Amino acid sequence: MNNAIKQVLCYVFGIVFVLAAWEFGSLALNTPAFPTPQETVPVFCRYAEALVPDFCISLHRVGFSLVVGTALGLPLGLFLGRSRKVDALFAPVLYILYPLPKIVILPILLVLFGLGGTPKIVLITLTIFFQVVMVMRDAAKAIPEPMIESVRSLGASKLDVWRHVILPATLPELFTTLRVSTAIAIAVLFFSESIAGSTGVGYFIMNSWAMVNYPRMFAGIIALAILGVLIYLFFDLCERRLTRWRRAGQRW
Repeated sequence: MNNAIKQVLCYVFGIVFVLAAWEFGSLALNTPAFPTPQETVPVFCRYAEALVPDFCISLHRVGFSLVVGTALGLPLGLFLGRSRKVDALFAPVLYILYPLPKIVILPILLVLFGLGGTPKIVLITLTIFFQVVMVMRDAAKAIPEPMIESVRSLGASKLDVWRHVILPATLPELFTTLRVSTAIAIAVLFFSESIAGSTGVGYFIMNSWAMVNYPRMFAGIIALAILGVLIYLFFDLCERRLTRWRRAGQRW
């Protein structure tokens, strides 16, 4: 049995496990606010076409924010991790801004950019940016100096060191933080869409809640879960392509 079939079976097991836990929780609570999968899945199929525009809007917001936040945070984090002087200067700035929940600046962004998609994208981008900067900074610091010196002794230039040592050594940590950041980004997306605006899956969920249509609300939750799974699968594919050396000699 090849790895692709094994992976599909693992996902089937995961889906069955989640549905079983959902069914058990719904029966245990016995409340209309927590409908069973049998009640929710038909509603999801019924609203699937109506959900497509909101799903695409939310996917664009999260995807664009991930790209921009990573593109800005990756080089900055690596540079801080490899430059002691610059890191000593800017580390206090990161320590002050990183723990600050970015969601608190949403009112400011709404005043500056209105109720459209721009404040949501900016908010998610800031969240991803600081997450990537901190993790990549620590990952770059953790690279053993003898490893870099051995490459330099073979005549490698600074560009070669960055290209063939620093970047490959920190790629696993990058994909790890992107997975963690995806969950945070979707949470921020839901919050921002639910309180500001009239588009996106977050708005669909809260609008269903306001109408006391709980199966419709859970249909939106399923759509948000699918959004997260798609992004996770994309990162898995990228990691397998870019870090093949990690799987050398490994078995399933």
